[in-house]
Amino acid sequence: MVESARTFWKGFLRIALVTIPVKLVSAVKSGGEVTFHQVHRGTKQRIRYQKTAPGVGPVTEDDIVRGYEVEPGRYVLLEDDELDALKLESRHTIDVTQFASASEIPTIYFDRPYYVLPDGEMAAEGYRVIRDALRAQNKVGIGQLTLRGKENLVALHCVDEGLVLETLRYVSEIKNAHEIFSDLGQSVPSHDMVEMAENLIAQKTADFDPKRYQNHYAEALRDLVRQKIEGGQAIAIETEKERAPSTVVDFMEALKRSVAVGRETSSPNAPRRRPTEPGPTRKGGAAKPARTSSGRRKAG
Repeated sequence: MVESARTFWKGFLRIALVTIPVKLVSAVKSGGEVTFHQVHRGTKQRIRYQKTAPGVGPVTEDDIVRGYEVEPGRYVLLEDDELDALKLESRHTIDVTQFASASEIPTIYFDRPYYVLPDGEMAAEGYRVIRDALRAQNKVGIGQLTLRGKENLVALHCVDEGLVLETLRYVSEIKNAHEIFSDLGQSVPSHDMVEMAENLIAQKTADFDPKRYQNHYAEALRDLVRQKIEGGQAIAIETEKERAPSTVVDFMEALKRSVAVGRETSSPNAPRRRPTEPGPTRKGGAAKPARTSSGRRKAG
């Protein structure tokens, strides 16, 4: 068992009166994907996104509340403690309530897989019993589990020496196939053409081996990146942590500071700013040059 796999969820697997402590780890590797960051072409800086509200500007997480739209423009607001008060047993338990043959579940319902592991040595024996029973009966356990604030329909089945839980889509989430394909059933192709297609399928039929297939686009993209690195085209991208705190000032904050400085300097008793002191900065810009005693801006 690989201990380094990050635990995604902990709880219990319950089948009738049998309850086993288990944990979930993702069955999908994120490292196999090629991802990008958005970079400003001119300044070569990372693009950042900030949550804002019209007329307010940037907001913090504490200022955000969930809203359910009951009709266009009208919302019901829900606080975190109200959502936490919803006592869903499936938040902490994979409650398997029935079993079915895997072939009975259309593939379109399957969503995301997770490996299920026993949580502790005491849970390992019961885990193996359930695993072997499912394998012997060639069945899939059907139940529900709450993940990321959503109650999911799930399927539990055997893979190799362990159990895999796959989240399933509800029937309300699936578009009606008959409505989508209704126009395609009105004409019937010729028997000879169908027979030729059947022969082609028969010739190409083989056991499925996922190792035969590679993500050619990802490989080509990695080669392109490698070529650019070898050609000296890798550049340094200035991140927010690397920048001096004073180089980026929120526009509103800079405006407030400017107004405050203006009030101070307009007061007859206010001390003069020394020419070497930097003034308030604008977002993305340098500090304004200090004025000389004659009122002209001092050259930088």
